[in-house]
Amino acid sequence: MSFKNNNAERSTITRDTIDLEKGTSNIYESIVVMSRRANQISSSMKEELTSKLQEFASSTDNLEEIFENREQIEISRFYEKMPKPVALAIEEMKTDQIYFRNTTEE
Repeated sequence: MSFKNNNAERSTITRDTIDLEKGTSNIYESIVVMSRRANQISSSMKEELTSKLQEFASSTDNLEEIFENREQIEISRFYEKMPKPVALAIEEMKTDQIYFRNTTEE
């Protein structure tokens, strides 16, 4: 799932725990699955943001040459307005887009 095109909440809302445990039938297992997926989303978002901001990095460390770059500010604002990785993971869990398996049951 692309984290740019989603309909996850951008603010904190109250969740029904019964809805979250439907896929695993255990709320704690659901939380572990969602937290691991949120970590995956977070790391991929960070890598993408870092690669985009790397284009604007200057090769000199002179403070006088640092200037305001509009494109860099717009990229940062875009990522700040995106929903949090936890909200994206919860949305994926609710729509059954996360694949998980329990290795202890096998």
